[in-house]
Amino acid sequence: MSNESKKIKGKAFVLDKNIDTDQIIPAAHLVYSLEDPEERKLYGKYALSGVPDEESGLPQGNIPLTKEDETESEFNIIVGGPNFGCGSSREHAPACLEIAGVKAIIAPTFARIFYRNSVDGGFIIPYESLEDLSQNVHTHDELEIDQEKQVVKNLTQNEEYKIRPLGSVADIVEAGGIFAYARQTGMMQPASD
Repeated sequence: MSNESKKIKGKAFVLDKNIDTDQIIPAAHLVYSLEDPEERKLYGKYALSGVPDEESGLPQGNIPLTKEDETESEFNIIVGGPNFGCGSSREHAPACLEIAGVKAIIAPTFARIFYRNSVDGGFIIPYESLEDLSQNVHTHDELEIDQEKQVVKNLTQNEEYKIRPLGSVADIVEAGGIFAYARQTGMMQPASD
């Protein structure tokens, strides 16, 4: 993997602390099939639709992750506060963010099950920041995540923040999940037809 492929660049969408899985994808939208291509898109449309505007308290205000009647977002990096992804264990939470076009989430801490679902399902890379970046970064800021250097550059504000090393997490996500990674690395036999 080249150094350039270990960078993620894009617009930030900032959220507060304790964003739970019901806010990420409300239960009312769990009726769609992840297997049906047209229904799958609806998970992108409704990603983060459960976050109440008045509770966010952060610069995004009334900005939705996806524009009305769209299924993919202009924002591909989410910056959250502590305890991101708390709540139920639904795999639909990281899946809907990936479907909406999100490539990475940066937060100082994640709920363990959300972190595991993000990685094991091959949905999205969860980066742990050393500080709560939701207090420094603003929605629409241009960010660049450099996995090699373990930094996030805020290109809009000309600031740089440290993130924790990923280990094999990025490789698992890029492989398409824990089982695909195990097959690629020879830890598991290829699936038989």
